[in-house]
Amino acid sequence: MSIEVVNISKSYGEQKALDQISFSIKKGEIVGFLGPNGAGKSTLMKILTTFITADEGNGKVNGFDVTTEVKAVQKSVGYLPEHNPLYLDLYIREYLSFNADIYKVTRQRIEEVIQLTGLTPESNKKISQLSKGYRQRVGLACALLHDPDVLILDEPTTGLDPNQLVEIRDLIKNIGKDKTVFLSTHIMQEVEAICERVIIINNGKIIEDKNLTTLVKEQIHQIINIEFDQPILKEELIFQNLKSITSYSDSAYELHFESERDMRPLLFDFANEKELKILQLSLKNKNLEQIFREKTTKK
Repeated sequence: MSIEVVNISKSYGEQKALDQISFSIKKGEIVGFLGPNGAGKSTLMKILTTFITADEGNGKVNGFDVTTEVKAVQKSVGYLPEHNPLYLDLYIREYLSFNADIYKVTRQRIEEVIQLTGLTPESNKKISQLSKGYRQRVGLACALLHDPDVLILDEPTTGLDPNQLVEIRDLIKNIGKDKTVFLSTHIMQEVEAICERVIIINNGKIIEDKNLTTLVKEQIHQIINIEFDQPILKEELIFQNLKSITSYSDSAYELHFESERDMRPLLFDFANEKELKILQLSLKNKNLEQIFREKTTKK
């Protein structure tokens, strides 16, 4: 496993930031780490990158213990923290050269990561002259400098415009083919576009850890919009697992079902029996944002 977390707990005074957290991530996985503010995401990432230590439990990154093999962990992980620490008075190449000396990597690698992260157009500027989006790219370039096996990215696309978002998403997906990527974000569309698996944390505890496709498919709530070619009474729409109906007109309805199976074939059978034609039918399953909101706002 590239990342192993076993019963990790961490408290700040009376506040328990992490409470018996456990999971593992294989090489080549891109995993989204989701949770509301204060849920414990950044705390766990800091533990895995050796910036702070856990009160209980243990963690391994690339097979190295985060408490007893600190240097080995640091060599095998690339970390982009939430608040990207940069030396604003340095030029981009100066900053990357400084970090390259620490990791003992070649000048050629500096040029590779500049190109890889799309910094080439701005590469002759000071960091203080860059937009927030380009500063994020510098942080990502620094995380990639030593070609680490594991990337831990805390809010990696903060401040990027829509075009930059697509570029960085593609870059992360590319990197994830032969590395492990563990990233946190508040942008659900980002997780849907990049990640294969989702871990949701709330109040310091993991409340969901599933393949993204499986998680979405498991939601039993279905909203189906349907429009018939002729008027039909609301009272005639009687179906198994139907929980509520909203009328848009005397021939158009929104139907709410609670069922694990797709209810659309039932509606086609109904229309056939009543000699009706379906002019429009659309299924709206819950997306990740709705699932996240439900799971993190339960009392």
